[in-house]
Amino acid sequence: MSTVNRVLLGLLGLVLVVLGGSVLAVGLGAPAPSWWIHHGRDDVLLGTAERTRWRDSGWWWPAVIAVLAVLLLLALWWLAAVLRRRRLSEILVDTGDGEGAQLRGRALEDALEAEAAGLDGVSRAHVHLTGRRTAPKARVRLLLEPDADPGAVLRDLTDQALAHARESAGLASLPAKVRLRGVKHGAERVS
Repeated sequence: MSTVNRVLLGLLGLVLVVLGGSVLAVGLGAPAPSWWIHHGRDDVLLGTAERTRWRDSGWWWPAVIAVLAVLLLLALWWLAAVLRRRRLSEILVDTGDGEGAQLRGRALEDALEAEAAGLDGVSRAHVHLTGRRTAPKARVRLLLEPDADPGAVLRDLTDQALAHARESAGLASLPAKVRLRGVKHGAERVS
C-alpha cells in the first residue's frame, strides 16, 4: 500500500508542478503552447461566456459542487489513510536455522497486553505494535490503580512483559513508548 501511495503522490505532484509551472511561465510572459487552454498573460481562467454558458441549466452548478465535494472527501480519506499508523500484521522471527517464521502481530500484542495487565498496580493495558516486521516497536498504554508506584510498574513492565516478548519473538530489541495514566475515581457521598 505504501508503494502505491508513493507512486500516486509522485504522479499527482508531477502533474501539479507541470501545470503550475506552465501557468506561471505563461503569466510571466512566456509564449503559450498551441495546445494550452489560455493564449496569453491577460487571458482569464473562466471568461464571461464560459461562466454563463450553463447558467440556465439548473443542474450545472449543483453537479459541479457535488463533484468537487466528492473529490475533497476522497482526498481527505486518502490523507487519513496515509497518516494513520498501521498495526504491524506480522513479525519475522529468526528460528536460528537459517529459516524464519512469521508471528502474527496481533498475537504478540495480545500476549504482551495480558502480561502487562497482570502486573501489580496495573488496572488495564493496551499494546499496539508498529514499525517493520524485522524491527517492531511497541506503544503501551497502562491505566494505573490509585496506589500504584509508576516507577515500579515501569520497571516490572520492562523487566518482565517486554523482556518476555522480546525473548519469545527472538528479537534483538523491542523499543517501547509507554504512557502511564492513573485511574480517576469520582467522589463518593458518605452519610
